[in-house]
Amino acid sequence: MAPIEELKKDLSFETQLMGKTLKFNTTWGIFSPREIDSGTDLLLRHLTIKPNEVALDIGCGYGPIGLAIAANAPDGEIHMVDKDFVAVDYANKNAQLNQLNHAKAYLSNGLSNVPKNIEFTTVISNIPAKVGKEMLSIMLHDIHAQLAPGGQLVVVTINGLRDYMKRNFNEVFGNYEKVKQGKDYTISRCIKQ
Repeated sequence: MAPIEELKKDLSFETQLMGKTLKFNTTWGIFSPREIDSGTDLLLRHLTIKPNEVALDIGCGYGPIGLAIAANAPDGEIHMVDKDFVAVDYANKNAQLNQLNHAKAYLSNGLSNVPKNIEFTTVISNIPAKVGKEMLSIMLHDIHAQLAPGGQLVVVTINGLRDYMKRNFNEVFGNYEKVKQGKDYTISRCIKQ
């Protein structure tokens, strides 16, 4: 076991996401602090975005998804939200570290604190398995309300939630596409028509 003072220091790593090299500082207590988790990795390998994307990353953690989008959308506006203040703090620090000034993180439970006047072209989330169907239902309806026509919702979930996502995407958005299924995770996508 490392001495406590060592454990309290930030963890740092550099990685390639969507063809861009990004640096991250993280800490214990945030999801997957030492490396990009396999669900996020799969999601980013199958995500298509435009240079002027107006994106929302829900449950951003220290920012890997939102900042990968920001690095590939230089003319865009990237919002990252999390209900954990430590995650939000690190996501903002990592945006500065990577000089991605068009990305910002703030506290929000789902879309509860997201400004209602913004129309997003992409909403993305690595949905935790334990989110609960009530919160997921609230999120899907809130996302539908704030997606621009033709905008996409792309999520990664454990394979066990695949059919649940399909049902709910079809119910709320009227469409569902399985983008990619890996060993443990599925990428699901729907479009606001």
